[in-house]
Amino acid sequence: MASVKKHICLGSIRSQKIIPLFYHADQETAREILKACSKGGTRVIEFTNRGDFAQEVFADLVKFAQEELPEMILGIGSVTDAATAAMYIQLGANFIVSASLRKDIATVCNRRKIPYLPGCGSLTEIGEAEELGCDIVKLFPGSVYGPGFIKAVKGPQSWTEIMVTGGVSPNQENLSGWFESGAVAVGMGSKLIKKDWVQEKQFDKIAEEIRRSLSMIKAYN
Repeated sequence: MASVKKHICLGSIRSQKIIPLFYHADQETAREILKACSKGGTRVIEFTNRGDFAQEVFADLVKFAQEELPEMILGIGSVTDAATAAMYIQLGANFIVSASLRKDIATVCNRRKIPYLPGCGSLTEIGEAEELGCDIVKLFPGSVYGPGFIKAVKGPQSWTEIMVTGGVSPNQENLSGWFESGAVAVGMGSKLIKKDWVQEKQFDKIAEEIRRSLSMIKAYN
């Protein structure tokens, strides 16, 4: 069950603005990545449902966070159907993210008062997602659309909140482009949590890169 109220979860996404996302099959390594994210200053983390038995790793992370990192808000990404969403909610997911808009997932999340961030690529999809109760929508892949898409959407729909994933890099020019266009948050995976750092167990480098990235967006808080 979710440990954080919906409004607190959404508020944390809006205030943190950079959401690290990762998947790793090894539980101990996943724990170390989670600790590195915490040391870097993040409170909201997205674990991605991308491998066999990912639910077991996620369940372990939730229990670990409850004991060692109680401030953490863990969500799950790459969710493709309502059954999977319900399973992860039962395991403790505080928010659900998908690559595309799924009405069945929205229904499950609304029933359990869990934030649902669906992938949308048009005004029609964004409008439908908002009608389904989604407070923040996900623009994916962001590299295909670019910051101009968000700026164009925010013109007629100033209330729309968009989180960008894909095409986001931890440098000033890239981050400024997204946030100046009106993005409420960005999600970053391998460019923030680099594969070679994980393989070499250089978790302090992950923490430092997160810390550095967060410092670049202070002007947009």
